[in-house]
Amino acid sequence: MASLIGFYSLIFGLCLSLIIVFFSIKNFRNSSIFDKKIISLTFFQFFFVSLSFFGLIFSFINSDFSNETVFNHSHTTKPLFYKISGTWGNHEGSLLLWLLVLTLFIFLFLLKTKKQTKQYRNLTLLIQQIIIIGFFIFLIKTSSPFNYIFPVPMEGLGLNPILQDPALAIHPPILYLGYVGSSIIFSSTLAATSLNYISKEWAKHIKKWVLVSWIFLTLGILLGSIWAYYELGWGGFWFWDPVENVSLMPWLALTTLFHCILILEKRLILTSWVIILSISTFTLSMCGTFLVRSGILNSVHTFANDPERGLFILIFLFGLIFLSIFIFLFFHKSDEKNYNFFWLSKETSILINNWFMMYFLTVILIGTLYPIFLEVISSEKISVGPPFYNKLIIPFLIPFLFVMAIGPKLKWINSDLENKFFLVLFLIISILISYFIIKNFNGDFLINTILLSSAFYLFFSTSKDFLVRGFKNLSQNLAHFGFSLLILSILLNNIFSTEIITNLKIGETFQSEKIKINFESIKSKNIKNYDVIIGKFNIKNLNNNIEVLKPELRIYNQPNIVTSEADIKTNLFTDKFMTMNLVQNQDYFNIRYQNKPFMIWIWLSVLLISFGGIISLFNKRNEN
Repeated sequence: MASLIGFYSLIFGLCLSLIIVFFSIKNFRNSSIFDKKIISLTFFQFFFVSLSFFGLIFSFINSDFSNETVFNHSHTTKPLFYKISGTWGNHEGSLLLWLLVLTLFIFLFLLKTKKQTKQYRNLTLLIQQIIIIGFFIFLIKTSSPFNYIFPVPMEGLGLNPILQDPALAIHPPILYLGYVGSSIIFSSTLAATSLNYISKEWAKHIKKWVLVSWIFLTLGILLGSIWAYYELGWGGFWFWDPVENVSLMPWLALTTLFHCILILEKRLILTSWVIILSISTFTLSMCGTFLVRSGILNSVHTFANDPERGLFILIFLFGLIFLSIFIFLFFHKSDEKNYNFFWLSKETSILINNWFMMYFLTVILIGTLYPIFLEVISSEKISVGPPFYNKLIIPFLIPFLFVMAIGPKLKWINSDLENKFFLVLFLIISILISYFIIKNFNGDFLINTILLSSAFYLFFSTSKDFLVRGFKNLSQNLAHFGFSLLILSILLNNIFSTEIITNLKIGETFQSEKIKINFESIKSKNIKNYDVIIGKFNIKNLNNNIEVLKPELRIYNQPNIVTSEADIKTNLFTDKFMTMNLVQNQDYFNIRYQNKPFMIWIWLSVLLISFGGIISLFNKRNEN
């Protein structure tokens, strides 16, 4: 019954979309009845999609295996929490969640923009409904989460065990709030461009939607990174996995867009940048959806492998891109008449950093898409990993960090460097600290010293702004300080990390000059939906301090998969990270022990960045 209600709710929601489009077109010139009818229709559309989504959740909770989606991704022994999160832990459910957030955002947009012109709201609604209709058709035609199975199976196939994790359970909804927020930015920008409505007032209004999308996308990426760190057993927070990249690219575009919006709000310039970045952000979000949902990318994150689904999204995406290009070329009227940027001004620094961000985005885009196109053209498979990104990004990261350190201290239009003493002092201190750190470690001495110096320089500069200026421009100071802490923590983590990989039997000991690892014992437990083998390891360092780590092997009953669960001991300075795996047909266990400095600061720095955005969002000076 729940599946039936869910399916017909989708049909009703699609019908409401068509009705809303009809009223939007009919009332485009005379919008006197806009608020009375269309907002109500939009609410009912959101209501029916919510009903459909909760119908799917109810089917998962009740283990209704007559529903094909539930059968493929659930099991009676799964804990309730993972039954619920399994709703969006698959292709069909995740697309239904996309649609739910799409309808929620357009409803909230109409409620929050009553001061805007009715033509602008109407046209934004029309463009957004085109996107919503596309997702309705995609769900109903190719990816229905309510397909019926007969005869009804007694048991389901279960959810991928690595997806049965609290962080990953809340990661997709938060990430989708960021993705779908870009659709509102896309629709409103095209509407404003068509109506020649791009102005300082519009910039102030759309800035909040950019911030909302950026905050959720930042938190979504953070949760995904934390999950990958402790669940996949690789011991790192970022691996340049293609699906990680497709979430990072719209984040880079959104960050650049936000800074362009700030300039537009102050001086009514860079309108072309704003339009192109708004289109690019949404296109990259949709491109990520296409790559993940089509199964083209080979990743633990991918959900589907159906060419028909990928083809539909690809055609739909190209249709939206061509619509965007048409509106930009034929309706955009630039008011920028020979605006000259003084070389030392806030505008110039933002523009320079924007070019750096676009360069980083381009490198990631090429690294993600090139292997796909190469395989299509030549059937040759290659993988693009960290060496590619490091060699192309790191040299340009150095001037980017220096410009970011100086830029916030400049004024609009025309400026002069203030506090030159501190700028020089911070540079000298940064170089000296970096020199003494790198001197004691192997590696590329010159490039690492310069890179670490630029990171320390940004850190000292943003720390001074954060401490001295207090609550003046708190959101910017906090976000920039968080970013400097993030870059510095990543670099120090990379320099100081150590790893030991060895094979041990129970009772054996590994010993090196600095550490001794004793494999003391193992024990077994039976949990509701898996059996677990727990290893016990005593780690003794040079100071004879002993630490006990207990990594696990989990054997899931449905599907029958063995996963490795890391044990991590965290303090303010370092993480002690250990995993173990069975060596096939032997009595040995493969042991991986890592010392990962400053990991906690990587997570905290991203939270500071997000919190800076939240403060800016609720700053009364930014209210429309």
